[in-house]
Amino acid sequence: MSAPNVLILGIGNILWADEGFGVRVVEEIARRYRFAPNVRLLDGGTQGIYLVDQVRWAEVLMVFDAIDYGLEPGTMKLVEGEAVPRFMGAKKMSLHQTGFQEVLALADLMGDYPSHLLLIGVQPVELEDFGGSLRPQVRDRIETAIAEARRYLERFGVEWVPSDGESGAFGEEMPHPSLRLADYESGRPGPDVACRIGDPRVLAMRGAG
Repeated sequence: MSAPNVLILGIGNILWADEGFGVRVVEEIARRYRFAPNVRLLDGGTQGIYLVDQVRWAEVLMVFDAIDYGLEPGTMKLVEGEAVPRFMGAKKMSLHQTGFQEVLALADLMGDYPSHLLLIGVQPVELEDFGGSLRPQVRDRIETAIAEARRYLERFGVEWVPSDGESGAFGEEMPHPSLRLADYESGRPGPDVACRIGDPRVLAMRGAG
């Protein structure tokens, strides 16, 4: 019996604080581990419908994302199987979630829906912080999310081979190394220099109105 095609997918936008959770988890996995050819790591960003070919390829699909479960901020929740699409759009936080629901629906329509589907989501603390990074409560869930992923994928025989920790799998399907979490946090200007919630000129006009 051949090994199933496994897609480990992170979606979200690293420019909007906790929205970047899914991408940051996959980034960390890529930094630490190597996998057999039947396992793909993908920074799905906010690509939405453009992810359909990747999803159709996968027999096992694991998705990391920031999800508004209505729970305590920083809470991680796992959702499996048919319930996943409902949670991806429980409360629309950004365009990428509606888009991913459409990806799953289109894959199903085309007869290539994953046989196994797991969503590992975390309740965001802050989303309205343009240029901001993960809040501590969400960042602390990266390790737990990776542990849950390893536990789930064990049943499919996925081997997590440790890498050297530096020359991770950063190619077309992963963020550029310059966007890695540590570099991003050290290089971005602080909120006292760069407005994080919009152009200050526009905000000033709103206040005057």
